[in-house]
Amino acid sequence: MKKQIVIIHGGGTFATYEDYLNFLRSYEINIERYKTDKDDWKPWVRRMLQENYEVITPHMPNKTNARYEEWKLWFEKFFPYINDGVILIGHSQGGIFLAKYLSENQFPKRIGGVMLISAPYDKDSEGYPVLSFSLPAILNLQTNNTFLYHSKDDPVVPFEALEQYQKLLPNAVARVFEDRKHINQEEFPELLKDILSLR
Repeated sequence: MKKQIVIIHGGGTFATYEDYLNFLRSYEINIERYKTDKDDWKPWVRRMLQENYEVITPHMPNKTNARYEEWKLWFEKFFPYINDGVILIGHSQGGIFLAKYLSENQFPKRIGGVMLISAPYDKDSEGYPVLSFSLPAILNLQTNNTFLYHSKDDPVVPFEALEQYQKLLPNAVARVFEDRKHINQEEFPELLKDILSLR
């Protein structure tokens, strides 16, 4: 049986519905972005590991104006298909979602590892409101294999978010980058190496 990886993508959230509507009204479409498939590290990870891993990438509800309760309900729909030893990976909003979910709920399977990539930490993250995704005071990711990834030049989530996670997850392995921005590159060899280290 193949090992499993579940990758939760990022998203955004707004303080009010009116803020969300204002965002939609003022958003400028870059048509070139919609003529090709987004090719960041997520499909690359699938291609690199497809022989020995099953990579599951749920499309979380309304990622542009995400709500924790909606994401929680949708995430739990995948539980019947998840095996013991699963590796959970969250990018950006997906990272704070996993941190909150695992700290507030008992996951039904044994977790092989958790990897949080460019994850916002709390509602005080400048320019990045987390609202319903606000974290509890104590984090418990239900595994001894936790990895944190963040770039010092991230324009979306301040680097200080990583420092906050490190305080509450002192045994986590932190991978710090200088020039990866919000870590949307087409390849992510450090992540791949860490996944393979969990064999």
